[in-house]
Amino acid sequence: MMRGNSSNGSECGRIKWRSAARESLLEIVDYISDDNPQAAVALMDEIDEKVVRLLQNPAIHRQGRVAGTRELVVRPNYIVVYMCSDENIVIIQVLHAAQQWPL
Repeated sequence: MMRGNSSNGSECGRIKWRSAARESLLEIVDYISDDNPQAAVALMDEIDEKVVRLLQNPAIHRQGRVAGTRELVVRPNYIVVYMCSDENIVIIQVLHAAQQWPL
């Protein structure tokens, strides 16, 4: 899904998605597309764009509810949970704000 590389030591080099995060994102987009396909595509594009920007400054977003994670608020209702590990950004989960996290 996402990709990128880095030449600056303060940046992370690649984005890796855990399978649970991909599945959650697709479920969210599928649910929205039932009523509004254009909104679903717009949300997917927005998440993609904001996740790619993490490569430039992964520490910019708030600390996560789980130790070692950070949370990118895409919109008030959508959150991308990630961590920077071994010079990679690992997308752990994509949540609707109403979802309980961690489980």
